Amino acid sequence: MHAVSVQQRHAPGSICFGCGPANAQGLRIASFPAGSDGILTCAFDPANHHQAFPGMVNGGILGTLLDCHSNWAAAMALMNARGLDQPPCTVTAEFHVKLRRPTPLTTLHLVARPVETAGDKVTVEATLEAQGKVCATCRGVFVAVKEGHPAYHRWG
Repeated sequence: MHAVSVQQRHAPGSICFGCGPANAQGLRIASFPAGSDGILTCAFDPANHHQAFPGMVNGGILGTLLDCHSNWAAAMALMNARGLDQPPCTVTAEFHVKLRRPTPLTTLHLVARPVETAGDKVTVEATLEAQGKVCATCRGVFVAVKEGHPAYHRWG
């Protein structure tokens, strides 16, 4: 496991609510490479204010975790495929979350894996587990943006 997350390494100034290291009020997820196949892992400890009802995490928070973590898996996949030193800035084109069971307020474990790359688009599948059970899954498409897009410099 790497000591520095991909977010901290490649976008320390990011203000994204889900993954921005510079957003003191955000979730500040930290994703780490898990081998050479593009898989990223993340452990997240939700706070009491992330609850939907007593002891269970809000579905919107789960969606944000899966979205940002998957987006980083896509960015890192493009970086690795292209032999770049920095990942291209990617944004979410679409993502579909399935909430499979109530998610307890405990450490959450996320795994995101790129499953298809076509040009600037990467499809990623992800899971979110708590206490050894899959609580949510996600499949999304993420796209590298070019100069002129409002998000282009967001990781800078």
